[in-house]
Amino acid sequence: MKTINTNSVENYVHTLGINTTADKVYQALTDKIPLWWTEWFEGPSSEVGNLFTIRFGDNIHKTMRVKELTANTKIVWLVEDSLIALPELKNQTEWIGTTIIWEIEGNNESTQIKLTHIGLNPAIECYEICSNGWLQFLGSLKKFLETGEGAPYKK
Repeated sequence: MKTINTNSVENYVHTLGINTTADKVYQALTDKIPLWWTEWFEGPSSEVGNLFTIRFGDNIHKTMRVKELTANTKIVWLVEDSLIALPELKNQTEWIGTTIIWEIEGNNESTQIKLTHIGLNPAIECYEICSNGWLQFLGSLKKFLETGEGAPYKK
């Protein structure tokens, strides 16, 4: 008989409703990342196998590989390298090996995005900083998709 661990820690999950189409959400998550997440963006992110890096100044970066793309439905990134060089964090590489899953569901007028960050959970040191960061940039993504102008991290 398999034992179920009831003490398992929940991964970060956030669902967001946006007044736009699923294809525009998909485009924003594959081709327009600098317009809502960070202007410090390097590499391609629109094909499976692509490797891209996002930076937030000189002390924070994340390099991700596109693992899965299903048009207008799902995007999966694997974090291959990461540094969050903040003095309050002892473990500054906690994102390495985590997986970011974007699930998109919508019709012609509104779309729901479900972000699941597997490995980002309350048991890790950067959880509060990183979950607040996700809220900030998900807000920017929503603003970008609804108004045409996001609030990405600026160079």
